[in-house]
Amino acid sequence: MLDPKVLMTIKDLPLLAKTVIDGFMNGFNKSTVKGPGLEFSQYRSYQPGDDLRWLDWRMFARSDRYYIRESEIETSISVRFLVDASASMNHDDNGIKKIEYAKTLTASLAYLANLQGDSVALNVFKDGELFSIPSKPDPQHLQRLFYYLQQVDPAGTFTKPIHYKELFAGTGRKELLVFITDMYQADGEINALLNSLSALKHEIIVFHLMGQNELDFDFKGFSTLEDLETGETIQVNTQRAKAAYKEKLQGHLAAIRSELLGKRIAYRMVSTSQPLDEALRDFLIQRKKGAK
Repeated sequence: MLDPKVLMTIKDLPLLAKTVIDGFMNGFNKSTVKGPGLEFSQYRSYQPGDDLRWLDWRMFARSDRYYIRESEIETSISVRFLVDASASMNHDDNGIKKIEYAKTLTASLAYLANLQGDSVALNVFKDGELFSIPSKPDPQHLQRLFYYLQQVDPAGTFTKPIHYKELFAGTGRKELLVFITDMYQADGEINALLNSLSALKHEIIVFHLMGQNELDFDFKGFSTLEDLETGETIQVNTQRAKAAYKEKLQGHLAAIRSELLGKRIAYRMVSTSQPLDEALRDFLIQRKKGAK
């Protein structure tokens, strides 16, 4: 398993992404995710007459045998990564910040998409602004995406959805949108974004990042909890509040999941303590089965 705390010591984002995907693919043995649009597909042994373009040289280097990548769909698509970089993404759990986990997850999936010939794009939502990198399929473009992603430093609140419809409708091309966020919003701005994108008929996947300390509420004694976006603080007796907190949290997460699935948006909550290869495997198996 790829321990997030160990992985975050790798400061080179391209190397980090390659490490995650190599470990993930090794875990699948002769299976991998090679279909366009982050689809899950299988390897099979090369047979005379097979198209040589589908030979996987990485598998050959590891196994000294020729394998063909099989895919249900053989046309590339555009995969657009939407990254929440509001201040709440600075939440830290045992040395792992949500934003660092988000960067690693984004870079790993972008690396994987580029491997299979898909175009990749990046949008970063931060402090009322929106930073964008257009969709392109070439490796040089992937390196630019890595560079800009590396510079992301969370601040402020989530960008308000003013011109999202125009932004994502520019090419008239359907895209796979991968949104990585903590779902923290002051006035429904994330829901408004997802409503706009859902109306455009794009396929949308939401990774909802939570710190394990948020899920377990394992703070000791009296704690001062701070809202990272407003700076407001509150004193809490965590032992007394724990049961009520966890009950409300489960209701909150269930409501988010129900609302997104009602819009046909794929939803997955991920703890930042979860190994990256495990998170990818669970997500891609779910995607293969068509589970929503």
